Amino acid sequence: MPCRRTRALLSGVIAMIAIMVSLGTSASTVAGDGESNTPASSSIRFKIPRRSVPGFLEPRLDSAKVAIGERLFLETRFAQFFFARSKGDANAVLTEADQVVATTVTTGESLPGPFRGFSINCRSCHLVAEQFAAGHGNRTYADYARRSSVPSRPDGRKFTVRNSPAMVNATIPRQADFFLHFDGEFATGEDLVKATLTGRNFGWLPSERDAAARHVAHIIRDDDGRGPLAREFGGYSYRMVLAGTNPELGEETERFRLPEKFRLDVARATDEQIFHAGARLITAYMDSLFFSRDEAWEYDSSPYDAFLETNQLPRKPDPGQSESYYARNLIDWARSLKTPVFVSGSNGVAPPAPGRFKTLKQEFRFGPEELAGMRIFFTRASDVTDEQGGAKGGIGNCVTCHLAPNFTDFNFHNTGVAQEEYDALHGAGAFRALPVPDLAERNANFDAFLPATPRHPLARGPFLEIPAANQPGRTDLGLWNVFANSDHPRVQPALRQLIQAGGPAQPDSVLLPRTIALFKTPSLRGLAFSNPYLHNGSKDTLEEVIEFYRRMSRLARAGKVRNPAPELSDIFLRPEDVAPLGAFLRALNEDYE
Repeated sequence: MPCRRTRALLSGVIAMIAIMVSLGTSASTVAGDGESNTPASSSIRFKIPRRSVPGFLEPRLDSAKVAIGERLFLETRFAQFFFARSKGDANAVLTEADQVVATTVTTGESLPGPFRGFSINCRSCHLVAEQFAAGHGNRTYADYARRSSVPSRPDGRKFTVRNSPAMVNATIPRQADFFLHFDGEFATGEDLVKATLTGRNFGWLPSERDAAARHVAHIIRDDDGRGPLAREFGGYSYRMVLAGTNPELGEETERFRLPEKFRLDVARATDEQIFHAGARLITAYMDSLFFSRDEAWEYDSSPYDAFLETNQLPRKPDPGQSESYYARNLIDWARSLKTPVFVSGSNGVAPPAPGRFKTLKQEFRFGPEELAGMRIFFTRASDVTDEQGGAKGGIGNCVTCHLAPNFTDFNFHNTGVAQEEYDALHGAGAFRALPVPDLAERNANFDAFLPATPRHPLARGPFLEIPAANQPGRTDLGLWNVFANSDHPRVQPALRQLIQAGGPAQPDSVLLPRTIALFKTPSLRGLAFSNPYLHNGSKDTLEEVIEFYRRMSRLARAGKVRNPAPELSDIFLRPEDVAPLGAFLRALNEDYE
């Protein structure tokens, strides 16, 4: 069995990235010294350990597009901070550093930032091993903050509105429609990448979108291939690797030779064509970030996966079978196990020491407590009769939204997260009483109610804000900000169909109120690497999350949650259910290096 295991997908398949930014022989991720703002360009290096790709994955992936996409993902010169200080020189060495990357913000102490001395890049908020040496473990391309820091600009914003989502498994194929971000703002990975590179996370204001795209094109067109990041990727300029035909890209550097459909002559291409090409490559890199699977494309590295395999239970739906149907069958099979074979390190996926993960401080096990938690997780209220559920406990109803094997339905639900945060500042019942405009009122004054975009750069977006005690009109309504919003036309047909939920077609004015405080369901795989939890980063532990659902489900049954997900009322958890459910969720962890 161990010979079928592969961890190659754990890090993006081609490059298991552990970018360590260091001084001298230090293992910490520090660039620069003390409080200095001067970048230590002579001593900083981007260290990108490589891994080989199993042969059975070669047809699915192309190493060159992933490797160059990775380099673009790490590029620090796309930021507005670099643009404003480089004087038009794409290869300038700045004498000033952006303080937003000086530290890595966590829920506790702040740590020296891995890109200290430079500008912000994608990796600043989507970390992997950068803080491992500091004792903070690996990440699945997420950070450690409740809300990520953003570069300082005249608008006064300091943080993102939402917690930085993990990127591993974010773009996997799905049975449902494809949406990205908590509010479904993007229909493709390329749309997300373009908005990020030209958006507030990179320091650009909504009115600066075109200038940002031109700047990205300028960096790619005029890069000389001599910077510290370029040297980790063969020492080639972007111009050379995008052309893909230079004889210097010989056999020994074949991993940087792009397939023809990704090539571009940047000397002749327009700025927009170059910008699009860069976004495609970053998307290819994002598409390569998966949790481990075997040759049959079944998840294979968590204790849960090992338990299913050990007990000969299917790890994915049969062809043509829905995930919902698979989940119902799976829990029936699990309940029918008379003598289940439990899993520890010695009979599971063979971690480096018996009963231990390699990178996690957690025992590799799926025992009686985890199985009890699995049964709670998979039990729906509709599966339990009044007699069976007399005590109304042990009903997690989790699987209605977190469908195996991906443990998400990729849909949108309101579980009360936004309401809890708002009411904590303004009093119980305040969120339910908050005035929210209807479609006609919202459309009549876009700038007053909807978030800023390049088409509406002055829009105030009070319903896409971090709640504040002194500003009762500010909150985050999630999907409400995107649905029926003319500035997001690509996602509207699929969103409309999703909200109608198979019912008769209804006008947007009827559907809009149903989108209040809806957020996309995250996957539950690898939770050890993505805390703090929920879209606002408000929970530090899995037990806190479970207690949140216990509390909000009671409020939903009492009619005290605004626009609740129907599934919320069907959660019936007792105090004694918390520990086994938490144990099961931890059994979905796996080593991510």
